[in-house]
Amino acid sequence: MLSVFCFGLFFRSIIYYTVRRHEWFAKEFEKRVNRFIDAEVPGKVQDVSFYSLSKKLLERTYYEVFEIRDRMKRRRPDNIMSASDRFFLVRQGCAWLVKDILKQVKFLKWNDNNPKLLNITKATLQHNPCFNRVFGVIPMVGMNDLISILPGLFVVAGILGTFIGIAGGLEGLGTMNLQDLEGSKNIMDRFLHEISFAMKSSIIGIIFSLASHVFNVILSPERSYVSMVDRFESALDLLWYRSDNNNYPANERPFDEHRDAVEALAEDSLNKEISKTPVARGA
Repeated sequence: MLSVFCFGLFFRSIIYYTVRRHEWFAKEFEKRVNRFIDAEVPGKVQDVSFYSLSKKLLERTYYEVFEIRDRMKRRRPDNIMSASDRFFLVRQGCAWLVKDILKQVKFLKWNDNNPKLLNITKATLQHNPCFNRVFGVIPMVGMNDLISILPGLFVVAGILGTFIGIAGGLEGLGTMNLQDLEGSKNIMDRFLHEISFAMKSSIIGIIFSLASHVFNVILSPERSYVSMVDRFESALDLLWYRSDNNNYPANERPFDEHRDAVEALAEDSLNKEISKTPVARGA
C-alpha cells in the first residue's frame, strides 16, 4: 500500500504541476490583455482586427515571460531553458497553445454576437500534446482518473486483507483439538495474531485512503484547469469586444517560437512608437 500511495502522490503532483504551468501562461496572457484594455480610450476610432490583436498579445506574452525568466537565471549554468521547462515541455506547450489559438480564430466570421470562444479555448487546451500528457508520454486524463479512485481502492484493499486474514484463521480453528489444551492454546494465539494483523490492514487502508483524499483535494488539477479556461476565455472576450473586424492582414508573418525574444519585443516597441508618431505632411 505504501508503494502505491507514493506512486499516486508522485504522479498527482506531476499532473498538478503540469496544469499549473499551463495556468501560469493563461494568467500572464490575462494580465497583458487587462493592461491593454485599461490603456484604451472608449469611443476611440481605430480599425482593429481581432486576429491581429490576439496574435500581438499572445506573442508578447510568450516572448516576455520566457525572456524575463531567462534574464533572471543568467547566473545559473542552464541559460537556455530551465530544468522544469525542459522536463515538463513548458515552452513547447505554450508555443503550441499560441499557434493553435491563432489557427482557430483566423477564420472566425465577424458579427456582433460573441463567438464560441469558450469551445475554442477548451479544444485548444485539451488537444495540446505537451500539456495533456505527463512528460509528453503518459496520458494525463487516464492517469488522473486512476489516481482519483485510489482512496476507494485503499479501503477495499484493507477490508479484503481483513477477510483474508479471518478466513485463514478460521481454517486453523478447524484443526483445534479440545483434548490438547496446549495445542489449542497455540492455535488460538495464532488465530488472534492473524485477526490482529488483518484488522491492522484495514486501519492502514483507511489511513492511506484519508491521506490520498486530502492530497487529491489539495493538488486538484481540475480546479486549476477550470481557472485556466475561464482566464483565457475572458481575455479573448475582451479582445473580441475591443475589435472592429477579424480581417487577416495580407503581410502577416507567422508566429515563430524560435525567434529571439529580445529582438521580437524590441520590434514590437518600435512599431508601437511609430504608430504614435504623427505623419509629417508636405516638406
